[in-house]
Amino acid sequence: MSSNPANDLQVDRPIRVLIHGASGRMGQALLRLLPEFPSLQLVATPGRGELSAAADFDVAVDFSLPEALPPLLQRCREQGAALVTGTTGLDASARQALESLAAQVPVLWASNFSLGVAVMDRLVEEASAVLTPAGWQCDIIEQHHIHKKDAPSGTALTLGASAERAGAEVRYAALRAGDIVGEHTVQFAGVGERIELIHRASSRDIFARGALWCATRVAVAPAGMHTIRSLLFPA
Repeated sequence: MSSNPANDLQVDRPIRVLIHGASGRMGQALLRLLPEFPSLQLVATPGRGELSAAADFDVAVDFSLPEALPPLLQRCREQGAALVTGTTGLDASARQALESLAAQVPVLWASNFSLGVAVMDRLVEEASAVLTPAGWQCDIIEQHHIHKKDAPSGTALTLGASAERAGAEVRYAALRAGDIVGEHTVQFAGVGERIELIHRASSRDIFARGALWCATRVAVAPAGMHTIRSLLFPA
């Protein structure tokens, strides 16, 4: 597969990447899509209990389980390596551990790695800041496959939080049907007019591709907690 120039990052040497959780569905997608990112060089895909013996790396991309995260955080601290993680179900202590690591290395955690959703999130906040004071209402409608149990989705709640930061009172609606990968509509309704911002995911590959894109940027970023928005729209 030929690489997408928009994915590539000019670096002095390849960025050594460790994929943690490579046997899972997301891990397999990361491995399959890695050739699209020539600046990334795969050096390790450690299984359970193999992390301490893994080759040196510059950035770890993690989609594993909460209980597998602490050893990875320690290894990143020892290496001075960056971390990109999409592991969910983290409790307060795990989130505190991520914050602690971010004092030493660049860290990014996200529930959704779609670059399109990150752009939409910014648009929602900007639209809400203008329209909410004018009396417009904000509704978020999300649709997913029948096997998704949480509702509203994490992405819907993230979009809602951005609208709420600008003063909106958000109402949510959720639909579970068929094999829908994911669709989110943020509607702003005023008197006689309406604006809709819509993001449709047709493939789960967008999440793996977004995580790899983040890895290329976080690997060369300063220490701290980063977001996809902060990488896309640096101050």
